[in-house]
Amino acid sequence: MNIASFLLPKAEVAYLRDDMTLRQGLEKLRRSGFTAIPVIDMEDRYVGVISVGDFLWNILAYNQSLESITLKSLESMTVRDFVQNGKVRSARIDTAMENLLEQAKNQNFVPVVDDRNVFIGIVTRSDIIKYFVDKAKG
Repeated sequence: MNIASFLLPKAEVAYLRDDMTLRQGLEKLRRSGFTAIPVIDMEDRYVGVISVGDFLWNILAYNQSLESITLKSLESMTVRDFVQNGKVRSARIDTAMENLLEQAKNQNFVPVVDDRNVFIGIVTRSDIIKYFVDKAKG
């Protein structure tokens, strides 16, 4: 079975654009309630994933001290500067569920793209686990 029937479509997924400022990205990530979300470019192509930790460690790395971090300083950097390119691989829409299991061990979701690398949604780890549990039950 391919992953299309388990796809949570892009319209229902929190994601960031890579040209958002760091401040905009942090605000949207906070509102989403998630610890990591996909990042796409202006053509809707999948770029990578950014997490709370990526924001934290990179903000600290780019500022000399905690006192120098201001909302203004967060406007000069973009999400593109901190995204984890390649760390969270995407899957194509025609991928078999069995091929997602390995990816789901290390991340809460698998980004899904079409044949042009356009982001179309995610498959959650809980849906992948549920699929295999149901399959094992018969």
